[in-house]
Amino acid sequence: MMKAPIMTSSRSILFEHRRDFLRRLGLGSVLFAVPGVFAEELVRTPPQTEGPFYPDKLPLDTDNDLLILNDSITPAVGEVTWLSGRIFDSRGGPIRNALVEIWQCDNNGAYLHSGTSNREKRDSNFQGFGRFLTGSTGEYVFRTIKPVPYPGRTPHIHFAIKMKGRKELITQCYVEGHPGNDRDGIYRSIRDEKARKSITIPFVPLPGSRIGELSARFDVVMGLTPES
Repeated sequence: MMKAPIMTSSRSILFEHRRDFLRRLGLGSVLFAVPGVFAEELVRTPPQTEGPFYPDKLPLDTDNDLLILNDSITPAVGEVTWLSGRIFDSRGGPIRNALVEIWQCDNNGAYLHSGTSNREKRDSNFQGFGRFLTGSTGEYVFRTIKPVPYPGRTPHIHFAIKMKGRKELITQCYVEGHPGNDRDGIYRSIRDEKARKSITIPFVPLPGSRIGELSARFDVVMGLTPES
């Protein structure tokens, strides 16, 4: 597993990386630029269990960079991943001002939670939780690590989509091609093949990255109509 490079000006470098990353993924957003385009092909993102590991105490830093805590210069350990996507309503229109939350275990399989079984191994430099408020295009982006397995679970990242102060959807996304998927009871509980495919995403090399970063895209389709 790769360790992220040490940064002397983490926030400014993150800004440059994010701007460059968003520029690269811009072409991938064209398909859904117009509300309702190919809406008949959209599959509603299936809900999944929140699990016991939503942080029982939120970190002071809840931004969208999970690799760097506050102004620390020591990054978290793991395969650096730019996780992005868009939040859509049931007709394919982007949802603005949706609060996207993610949480996941660190590279050692430990969560930011007092009940995690191996908290003594937790990477204290990994934020473990992040938030992003979508703009007019419904886009979100996080810098995090590729999820890893832990006993009983295949690699996954938890998502909560909140609007008007309430959780409208709780789900998880999974690593395409991981052998643990077929043995994971929560993943297998989704019987519909298209629904299961909609939450199973590839983690691929980020073009042009000099440090081997990955890119993953997870679009979320809410069960909401524009009038909701």
